[in-house]
This record gives sequence, C-alpha cells and structure tokens, in this order.
Amino acid sequence: MKICAAQTKPFKGDIDRNIVSHNRLIDLAVTFKTDIIVFPELSLTGYEPILSQKLATNQNDKRLDIFQTISETNSITICVGLPTKNNSGIQISMIIFQPNKARQTYSKQHLHSDEHPYFVNGQHQVILTIDNHKIAPAICYESLLLEHSKKVFKSGAEIYIASVAKSANGLTKAFKHYPDIAKKYSMIVLMSNCLGHCDNFESVGKSSIWNKNGLLLGQLNDINEGILIIDTETEKITEWQNN
Repeated sequence: MKICAAQTKPFKGDIDRNIVSHNRLIDLAVTFKTDIIVFPELSLTGYEPILSQKLATNQNDKRLDIFQTISETNSITICVGLPTKNNSGIQISMIIFQPNKARQTYSKQHLHSDEHPYFVNGQHQVILTIDNHKIAPAICYESLLLEHSKKVFKSGAEIYIASVAKSANGLTKAFKHYPDIAKKYSMIVLMSNCLGHCDNFESVGKSSIWNKNGLLLGQLNDINEGILIIDTETEKITEWQNN
C-alpha cells in the first residue's frame, strides 16, 4: 500500500482556491498510484481559529463533491482538513473520502488550551481499513499525547496519520515523539504539515514519515509544497516538491 503526506501553503480562509491547490497534489499522487493522501490540519481554510465560525461547514458541503468524484474515479482515499459545525459547536475536523463509501468526519478529540475559545472536542475515533491495513487519523496536538496513540494501537491501528499545523517549536517536540511511538507500537507514522502563516505563528512544513522501527525514511523541506509517499511493503520513498 502507498500512503502520502501532502504539504500545502493554504490561502487564508479561501476554501475554493484551496480546493484547486489540493486537487493538483491529489492528481500528482494518483500518478504514483497512491492509496491514501492526507492533508494538513484545517487544510481547506488554513489554521485560522478566529475565522472558524464563519467558515465552518460539514461533510455534505457541495464544494467537496469533487473529492468524492476523484476518490471513486481513481480508487484513492482523500483526507482534507476543515472546521465543521454541529449542535455541540465548531470542531477541527478531517473529512474522509473513500471510493464508493459514505463520507466520514473525524474531529479532533483533544484540543490545545488555546483552541477552547473557538472549538469543542470531537467524541469518536475513526479507524480506516484500506487493503486490510488499519489506519488511525490524529489531528495535531492530540498526536503528541501518549493516550491517543495508545488508544488507537489497542484498536488495531498499524499506521498513524498525523494531520498538523506546526511551528518550528512544535516540530521539535514532534520529532522526538513520533519516532518513539512508531517504535513502541510498531506503527508507521506519517505527519502532514503546512507552510506559511497560521493564526499567530509560522508553520514550517517538513512533512515526514517514520517506519515501524522509528527510523525517519523521508522528509520534505520547509519551503515548498509537495507530496511524500511511502510504499508500506518495500519502504520505498517517493518525494516531489514544487520548486
């Protein structure tokens, strides 16, 4: 199976423009016969909590139909980031499109303290199954909590996909944590990070993949958009960046 981390520089608050840029990277991932592509946290709006109330929508938003079409046409699972709204409030969510399946929404279960004024916690973990592999999504802060990785491991997850928006300081913590949980739970760990200004910090890319032994197999730079793919059987890495 091939899994892909997408690294994007979002247009602040512009869902339509971000859909176009997402589709370019998805089309590229399709040429490499990728099975699943994961985008950064809140990738379709940028990480902008102050705009979340205005931008929040849901998985049935007609603007997202293009992702379902691409998923079914090319047999690829697509995971994009978006603020969603329900009766409990606004959530930081990942919308998941799979071939010939109903869309799913995974919402961040563990929020950072800075996020509480804008968002409410998600309540349920999603575990995806692709080619008999179980894949667990995590969104930024919660991916650095041992309780989250332990929970998904107990659910049978073999692959951990972290969709994040992280500064240089955040990456310092991530680059210590992700190899440890990869080795501890024998899980492939993939981190998809964005680029550019987010809320009150700069996100610095360096999307990465670690194998089950905690070895860093591939990493994008801190400047360019691109994709990073691992073949889980051979551990071969494919990298493309928009120079």
